[in-house]
Amino acid sequence: MKAGEQVQVSQSVVVYTHPEHRGKAFDLLGQQGEVLQVLDDWKGKPISPTLPVIVAFGRFRAHFRPDELEAVG
Repeated sequence: MKAGEQVQVSQSVVVYTHPEHRGKAFDLLGQQGEVLQVLDDWKGKPISPTLPVIVAFGRFRAHFRPDELEAVG
């Protein structure tokens, strides 16, 4: 998975910060977005974050594990 790739959320991931559903549970399952960044280093040192994949859904962004996403296309 790399920046610019189109992905779809393949598992139930509930967020409470979605701008159209603020403060209410919203399941991102099936939503499509673009990978903005895959976090694997910080200041040049390797890291292994729990939720390394940042995906943009328009202006809304969320962090995911790679197994929660699948490539579109």
